[in-house]
Order: sequence, then C-alpha cells, then structure tokens
Amino acid sequence: MSARPLTARRSIRTALLLSLTVLPLTGCVTDKLAAVGQTPALSGIDDPSRDPNYRPVRLPMPEAPVQERQANSLWRAGARAFFKDQRAARVGDIMTVTIQINDRAQMQNNTTRTRDGSDTMGIPNLFGLESSTNNILPNAVDPGSLISASGTSNSTGTGQIQRQEQINLQVAALIVQVLPNGNMVVNGKQEVRVNNEVRELTLTGIIRPEDITSANTISYEKIAEARISYGGRGHITDVQAPRWGQQVLEAISPF
Repeated sequence: MSARPLTARRSIRTALLLSLTVLPLTGCVTDKLAAVGQTPALSGIDDPSRDPNYRPVRLPMPEAPVQERQANSLWRAGARAFFKDQRAARVGDIMTVTIQINDRAQMQNNTTRTRDGSDTMGIPNLFGLESSTNNILPNAVDPGSLISASGTSNSTGTGQIQRQEQINLQVAALIVQVLPNGNMVVNGKQEVRVNNEVRELTLTGIIRPEDITSANTISYEKIAEARISYGGRGHITDVQAPRWGQQVLEAISPF
C-alpha cells in the first residue's frame, strides 16, 4: 500500500473532524460579525406566560377561602385603604420588589484521623494435634502465632470557604398567576443599556398578599422559591469571556 492514499485518508478524516467542530459554531460567529459596530439590542416586551420555558407553578394547596361579605359595611377585610386597596392583587398588577442582598459566609474545617491496628492469631493447643503441624508446615512454624497482621492509617484534611455578595436593586414585577390559596407568582425583568453594555435583572417567585406593604412593595427575603439573576451582555462581557476556540479546546482536551 502506497503512502499517498493513506495520507489522503488522514487528510479527509481531519477535515471531517474540523467541520464537525466548526459548523455548530458558525451561527455564533456569524452573529458576532453581524453585531460588529452595533450596540447590544434590548429584548422586546413579551407576555412571560408565553415564554417556551415558562411553566405554571403547581403546588399542594388548600381550597380557596370563602370571602365573607359584611352587610351594610364600607370596610373590607384585609384592605389597607378605606375606599380601595392599592396593593397588587390580580394577574397583570404591578408591584415593586426591593433586593438588598449582603451575604457573607466563612467556613473552615480541619479533620485529622489516625488509626493503628494489630492482630495475632495462633493455635497453641488443638486436641493434641499441634505437634503434627511439622508434618505439614515447615519446622520453623510456631503454632502459637500462625497469623499476625498490623495496620496504620493517617488522614488529614483542611478546607476553607470565604464568600461575600452585595446587591442593592429595585425592580417592578408583574403578577402572572394567582394560586388557589391566594398566593401570587411574580415575574420581573429589567434591562438597562449604558453605552455598549446591557445589564439584565430577572426575578421570579411566590409571594403572600399579607407581605405586600401599603406602598405596594415587598422585600426579596419574603419571596418563596425566589430565582434572581443579575448579569450583562455587550462588549465588556465579550472581552472578559474566553474565546470560543479556547472553550472548545477546554471541552475536548482530556488533559
């Protein structure tokens, strides 16, 4: 077999591997080239419930309470105002969520473990047959110490974690669902573009009507199943991110 067909097959195989690696990234590269010199585009205002990733919240709930009507009374139970409750309560109402995260965590663990073990087993007397062991085993074998084992193990571990996060933001959230027990699902999204960088804040979770203040605000720590995301996209984010070629090499490199 000549070396030329073998070399051709290797070249074809290399080209196929490169095409399989580059083709999925072609769309990403094309988008990057199309965005050269352009500012990051803001997202459109859409119905959150129509998002393909949106899933209505379903949790075990008691039956909805029956609202009692007070005859000849101008005051409504649970209202914060005499004439009308200004707090968000229905699907489509808007409220303000205050996010003030200032978390610190510090953990340090030290572990030391030492174990020594020693075992000895013999048969000094066995119905008088111990004297016959020389017929089976070498003469130097002592029946009183046939088996002897010892072991030692040492283990030392040290771990330390230090974390600090601080976020102070406010975002207007929209009520997208009212659960059978009266709790509400909120969804909020905010985008701010400064020069060529877009900062994105998204929030979703479950709140109680009782936790909404008279100013129609709620603090983030009173949101159950809260999902808060704060990030960005644009030129600065692209510069800080590793290039796609480096990401591919890190993904496929076994070393």
